[in-house]
Amino acid sequence: MVRTILHYPDKRLRERGKKVEAVTDEVRKLIDDMAETMYAAPGVGLAATQIGELIQLFIIDIADNEEPSDLRVFINPEILEATGELTWQEGCLSFPGVTEEIDRAAKVRVRAQDRGGKWFELEAEGLLAIAIQHEFDHLQGLLMIDHMGPLKKRLTHRKMIKRAEEQAAP
Repeated sequence: MVRTILHYPDKRLRERGKKVEAVTDEVRKLIDDMAETMYAAPGVGLAATQIGELIQLFIIDIADNEEPSDLRVFINPEILEATGELTWQEGCLSFPGVTEEIDRAAKVRVRAQDRGGKWFELEAEGLLAIAIQHEFDHLQGLLMIDHMGPLKKRLTHRKMIKRAEEQAAP
């Protein structure tokens, strides 16, 4: 089922996700809904907090359109190591129409549980590393706008407020 994606400045995007105590059928159903929502958007990543589910869970699929799906599930993720520096043009499903160059670590090592609840570690670089950091931020209540300089932050904030007002108008 496609869920509604929360858009900035929705205050729920600032909430921290809680630890997933057990990977149940309900959690797996949420993962399926998130995947359907992300692909419909379309996007390469989605955190549970972006659809109002305040748990430590995000999904990523960075496969090109011509490639088969490569959906990755991260439950209770921890970034163990972040090295190097990389500036990447990022977008976010919670900031429709906004893209901005964001500085991130070039390489990360992450530990998380998969869809079956099994723990794994993964080293990532490039787009996958960027996506992991971006989605991990969402689980901490941090947003793309928090990585922008003061002017870009103010302009993006205004743009998103205006968008929200236009959508609320009859």
